[in-house]
Order: sequence, then structure tokens, then C-alpha cells
Amino acid sequence: MLTSIDGAIMDSADATVSVLDDGLLRGDGVFEVIRVYGGRPFALDEHVERMARSAASLRLAFDEGALRADVEALLREGGAEDAALRLVMTRGGRRIALLEPPKSFPDTIALATITYAPTRILDGVKSLSYGANMLATRLAKEAGAEEALLVTPHGRVLEGPTTSFFYVLGGELCTPPLSDRILDSISRRVLMAVTDARERVTPVDDLATISEAFLASSLREVMPVRSIDGRSIPAAPGPVAIEAAARVREHIEAALPPAMRSPPAA
Repeated sequence: MLTSIDGAIMDSADATVSVLDDGLLRGDGVFEVIRVYGGRPFALDEHVERMARSAASLRLAFDEGALRADVEALLREGGAEDAALRLVMTRGGRRIALLEPPKSFPDTIALATITYAPTRILDGVKSLSYGANMLATRLAKEAGAEEALLVTPHGRVLEGPTTSFFYVLGGELCTPPLSDRILDSISRRVLMAVTDARERVTPVDDLATISEAFLASSLREVMPVRSIDGRSIPAAPGPVAIEAAARVREHIEAALPPAMRSPPAA
């Protein structure tokens, strides 16, 4: 795979940044991860716009034109049909775009609730300071699960470390509200647009009575949850998750240039 650093494209194994960069030393920077389908990035504009907002919140210089030029050149030279495109801008002034192989995920996933208190000053900011998120995943794995489900010290469900959380309760598709200081994820926006999901403050005790749940992200799309804290979810995948996944995929294909869409059925 290839990486672009400040517009210079090279093999990812040869790409480096200075050890003096505060992006490395202090996690001071911003990033986005974008799914590439058929050589085209999905929702690039939305990701770049959010990255610009994150950079403004951190008082970080952001050259959108240069970043977009980097992405165009990298995709053209990289030739990756299916990939993840990671964009990074650091306090040290580095502008990074790299193509990564698409990750493989299981059909369903087991979650463990992990107590987490969002940092208010970083509300809405997708920064490089993801140490707490990654630790949450490790703690969940130590508890025998595969991923974390973040909950506040007061018992309100938030999201996954890198995903949005949706669930079905009383026949309704619900998700925790942005007012609980979760990330305004691109995948979350898509699901809110293509389903009848509604925001709902979610006490952790409600997890015992949900009939379905799934995670959503750019790389996972829709991933059904089979258990939370060792308690099995009745349907994984259930009909709501299956329908949501289909609608998300339809939305993605409709948003891609015509040449990149799946061919019609014979």
C-alpha cells in the first residue's frame, strides 16, 4: 500500500514523520478514515468537512485544497479497488494520506460495557488522542468480549470506541443522542437518514431488554451484536439490522459515481 506525506507518495513501509512532531508525542492532530469502494472514497466531502471542523477546534492549520490534491493523487497512483483511506494532519505540520487494506470483521460481535467519561473540551473533535478508546477495547477483550461499549460513570450508554451504537427496544430502532457527547459519525448520519432510527437517552439497564443491536462505522457498515456483558441478544443478525445494512449499502452505491456502482442483476 502507498502513503502520501505532504504530497510525496511512497511505499507505506518507507513513510516516516519526525519524532519531534507533537502529533506523535502528544496525540495532537486530527484524522479521518474513509472507506474506498471500487477505487472511489465514499462520503469524502463529509469526512473532509468534519476534519476541518476538528482542526479548527484544535486551532490546527488545515489546508483543505492540498489535502484533497493528495487524496486524488494517492488514489490515482495507488490503484486500490477496495481499501481504507486514512487522513491525518499533525501539530508538526505533516499532511498524511495512506491507503490500508480493508479489515476483515466477523459476522457478529460480542461487547462488554466499559466505563468512560468523555472529555468535554474535545466534544465533536476526531483527534489523534485515542489512547482511552483503544484501552477500552483492550479491557473489553480482557473481559472475554471482542469490543467495548462505552457507558458513562452514571450509567448512560454512549457508543463503541470507533463505532456508533444502535439497538431495537419495543420494536423501535434507537441510538444514543449527540447531546450525550458522542461523535457525530458519518455512518450514524447515513443510518438516521435511511432508517426510522430515533435518538434516545439510553440507560445501561435497558440493554437487558433490547431485541437487537448493531455497531455502525465507515469500515464495518452495519455489524450485528450477538451479546453484551455475556448476555445473548435474541436476534443477531435480526430483521432490523439486516434491513438497515441493505439500506446503507443502497445509499453507498447510489452516492458513488455511476461507473463505480454494482452492475445490475442479469
